[in-house]
Amino acid sequence: MPFGVTNALAIFMAYMNRIFRPYLDKFVVVFIDDILVYSNTKEKHQEHLKVVLQILRDRQLYAELSKCDFWLEEVSFLGHVISRRGIGVDPSKVEVVLKWETDKCKKKAIINH
Repeated sequence: MPFGVTNALAIFMAYMNRIFRPYLDKFVVVFIDDILVYSNTKEKHQEHLKVVLQILRDRQLYAELSKCDFWLEEVSFLGHVISRRGIGVDPSKVEVVLKWETDKCKKKAIINH
C-alpha cells in the first residue's frame, strides 16, 4: 500500500466484493475476511463451496483451515443466528440488555424519561 495500511481493509473488502460479485446474495455473503456460503440443499451447498474455494484458489487467496467451519446447520454471523428456520438475533448479543436493571432512584428515573 503506497500510504501504509490505512486503507488496506477498505481495499481488501472492495476486492472481495468484486471477485464474489456474481454470487453475492445468491449463495455468498462477504464481510471483510468472513465468507458465508449458504444453500437450500447439501448438493447445492457442495457446488457453492466448490465455486467459492475455486475463486479463492484462482486469486491465490488462502483460508486458515482452523478458522473455517463447514456443513453447519446453524451459524452465528455478524450478530445474527442463521439456520433453516431463518435469521434471528444472536441471543448472546442481547443478553446484557435483557439483564439491565431499572433505576431504583426516582430522581434518576424521572430524568432519564
